[in-house]
Amino acid sequence: MLNSPRYKKIKSSRRVLSAALLGLFFVAFDNAAQAQTDNGDRWVSDSLNAYVRSGPTDEYRIVGTLTSGDKVELLGSQGDYSQVRTASGDTVWIPSAELQTVPGQAERLPQLEQQVAELTEQLRTIDETWQTRVQGMEETLEARKALIEELQARSESLNSALGEAQSELRTAQARLGDENNRLLMRYMVYGGSIAGAGLLAGLILPAMTRGRKRNDRWF
Repeated sequence: MLNSPRYKKIKSSRRVLSAALLGLFFVAFDNAAQAQTDNGDRWVSDSLNAYVRSGPTDEYRIVGTLTSGDKVELLGSQGDYSQVRTASGDTVWIPSAELQTVPGQAERLPQLEQQVAELTEQLRTIDETWQTRVQGMEETLEARKALIEELQARSESLNSALGEAQSELRTAQARLGDENNRLLMRYMVYGGSIAGAGLLAGLILPAMTRGRKRNDRWF
């Protein structure tokens, strides 16, 4: 039963559904990142620690550094530099190339782990649901198979009984035909006897009447 085409189709549907959920997860994450980008949030690139300056060119003095993954607020840009506000409230300038529009790995990792855990739980629930449905369908198929076998057995029994009844009917019809023939012969013999008796009486009575008339003339 587990190797049936229907079960294979169900397993394929489960794989497609799982892939679709993964796709929705990444789309949702990209949409969240895009929403964060639209509100001016930026993050220092993961690949470096960036120096920040007091102005929008390399000629301005360095006033500090930002660590990879630090979240800052984009205030504006000029040339190759962007003006940002740090988490401590300082306003500094940083090379635009050293900013990215998505959170750093350190910030994204817990979110990704949570998303993966939630997705894993959803997939587990879906798997259990599909297994329950498959089991229910298998039980239904088994019940229908048993019912079909029972109906086939009943049909064979009824066909056998019908054959016997038809055979008995043919035998009864043959007996009835023979009985009708015998009865007809009896009626024919009885009728012939009555007709013969009537004919004989019709011949004898006139002769006897004529004889009496002749005898009456002598007196």
